[in-house]
Amino acid sequence: MQRILLLSVLLFLGSTVTYSQEALTLEKALKISETGSPDLQQSLLNLERYQKNLEAQRAALKSKFSLDVTPLNYSNQRRFDTRVSEWYTNESLTSNARFLISQPILPTDGTISLSNEFGWQNSTSDAIGANNQSKRFYNNLYLNLNQPLFTYNKLKLQLKELELSYENANISYAIQRLNLEKNVTQFFYNVYMAQNNLTIAKEELVNTQKSYDIIKNKVDAGLAAKEELYQAELNLATSKSTVQDREVSFENAKDQLKLYLGMDLYEDFLVLGDIAANPVKVDLDKAIDNALKSRMELRQREISIETSQFDMIRTKALNEFSGDMNLRLGITGDNEDIGQIFDSPTRSPSVNLSFNIPLFDWGEKKARIAAQEATIKSQELNLRDEKNQIIISVRQVYRNLQNQLQQIEIAKQNEINAQLTYEINLERYQNGDLTGMDLNLYQTQLSQKKIALAQALINYKIELLNLKIQTLYDFEKNQPILPAELYLNANENSAKK
Repeated sequence: MQRILLLSVLLFLGSTVTYSQEALTLEKALKISETGSPDLQQSLLNLERYQKNLEAQRAALKSKFSLDVTPLNYSNQRRFDTRVSEWYTNESLTSNARFLISQPILPTDGTISLSNEFGWQNSTSDAIGANNQSKRFYNNLYLNLNQPLFTYNKLKLQLKELELSYENANISYAIQRLNLEKNVTQFFYNVYMAQNNLTIAKEELVNTQKSYDIIKNKVDAGLAAKEELYQAELNLATSKSTVQDREVSFENAKDQLKLYLGMDLYEDFLVLGDIAANPVKVDLDKAIDNALKSRMELRQREISIETSQFDMIRTKALNEFSGDMNLRLGITGDNEDIGQIFDSPTRSPSVNLSFNIPLFDWGEKKARIAAQEATIKSQELNLRDEKNQIIISVRQVYRNLQNQLQQIEIAKQNEINAQLTYEINLERYQNGDLTGMDLNLYQTQLSQKKIALAQALINYKIELLNLKIQTLYDFEKNQPILPAELYLNANENSAKK
């Protein structure tokens, strides 16, 4: 079989290859897809988005420094003094700057901040019938602590959600890489089969041309009836039409592969592949066990459950008893001379403690909690169902592999029988004991059996790849595929981008 396939490829190359074409192997196609596949690029961009969101959230937990500057603020307003029930005019000119350091406290969900405001003010007023004016420098220094009480830690919850989202994006990217390998392999072998079918059609055309030449010579010599020549011409025309159809199918399959790989649509190539199928020993129990331990979809289901539990925390916080404590220590000073601002400072501590006490919510909180509990149970059912689906999928792939091995043996024997049958009947045709129509049937049968054998070999290789994806275990190399390696590839590609 290998000799026949090699001869077919060489025949195809010798009849169609040009200098602008290059050979494309499956390994090269997979390498191209890692950088050119639109699907993988979309998954990588999604991964990068979650990664940057997580980096932003972690950066938000560090100290923030800000400076607000108001170089000029002028106002002239008519005001009412409630102390003496009298209207007065106030003219004010100020200039100030405020420096703020704010630090979130992750363990408690609180915030501690240090604020310093420095400025100059010129204010005039005609209150109480006098023209009063004040020109002073001032400085306000405050240390403030704000701490929520009796509620969940929003900072921790938000950070954990982003970490899970990033992990989920990593898993999605890893799964996309595995699916990419499967899809690229499928597209590649579609081109291979189209190319192989074209080669077989050309071989059939060569044989049909020989048959036509034989019968034409016999008719010219008066040794055969003209209707045999008519049938030979019909067979020859049908073979030429088949070659043209196969050429169209070949070009269409190449375009589909180029599109999926992200290649230049005007780049031409021929595929070179080895479809020899060596039987691989597969332990079904080991395959199922490894799949249940390694399949990343199960971790995705667990992440969904954890995310639903976070939503439950938020739901339970609706209309809850909670509090808020705000502590502030401050020192302020003002003076006409900038160097004497803190000669007689004023201390200004403050404490604020407030509580939110829900009284009656008409059953809203209870109903929302029940709805979220149903959501969590649904996610848990999805996890159990995913495990069952994995077991069934592995079993199906295992059965398909066993069946494909049998189909290969049958296809090999059928091709041998079809080849021998064609050679015997070709000799009968040359001796005038068989019509051209009958010979064409044997030629078509031989072509079909060759195609069936190639397809059976490809089906086995695809099912073997499918088993590797389903179990995350390479039975050809007898080694597991670690999800961590796929995560590492995802992070490396994200860093490169």
